[in-house]
Amino acid sequence: MKRVSEIFNNIEEFLVVILLFVMTVVVFWQVICRFVLKASLPWSEEFSRYVLVWASFLGASIGVKRGAHIGVEAFTMILPDKLKKFIQYLAIILSVIFCLVVLKESLGIIQKQIVNDQVSPAMRIPMWWAYSAIPTGMLLMAIRFLQTMVRISRPSAKEAK
Repeated sequence: MKRVSEIFNNIEEFLVVILLFVMTVVVFWQVICRFVLKASLPWSEEFSRYVLVWASFLGASIGVKRGAHIGVEAFTMILPDKLKKFIQYLAIILSVIFCLVVLKESLGIIQKQIVNDQVSPAMRIPMWWAYSAIPTGMLLMAIRFLQTMVRISRPSAKEAK
């Protein structure tokens, strides 16, 4: 069970590293083809764009997990501990609600793309594959926000005394 937990906790990092590596290789190869071989890869720009979108949404989940998203700590630092905790909970709840609303709306967009059979211009892949980064990222972010709420709910060593 611990192994499954470790895999889930690190899956975003693994995927982002792989995606950025593949994107780098494709862009590097495109530069070589264009300037050395004098031939262009018609699909490389589109591919790189979609990979960057996926890496960005997965990276946002990593940011939530690490607590790296922008916050206004100067304001909360001057508050009493109980009010500070309330503000943290409120921010997390609002963030989860935001993620779930974006998730729901993005699923509607993807459903329309599937129905209309929309494909990308250069690679001719279904556009819902590219747009699936949005609900995937939002779902992972919501999970990470809920994990953060559980983590801050546990008493710290200082509070346990």
